[in-house]
Amino acid sequence: MEKALWYLLAGTRGGENRARIIRLLDDRPRNANQLAEELDVDYNTVRHHLDVLLDHDVVERGGDDYGAMYFLTDRFDRHREEFETITDQIE
Repeated sequence: MEKALWYLLAGTRGGENRARIIRLLDDRPRNANQLAEELDVDYNTVRHHLDVLLDHDVVERGGDDYGAMYFLTDRFDRHREEFETITDQIE
């Protein structure tokens, strides 16, 4: 997971937005529309980042429709320290 987090947050464009999404989801679950509004980012951009985070087992989706809620995975929770270390180094 540590390598995946480095790739997702520091190795690709969009890492800053992915970190912001993770921080918001750490506060409470949200759907893509709520994330887009809170981050002031286009809905499709948020959906792209959520899909990338889903593919790397950082977030999981509750439901399949438009209002599906997103949560951080248990696997991510076990690697939270790495997330903090990475974000401290790239900010």
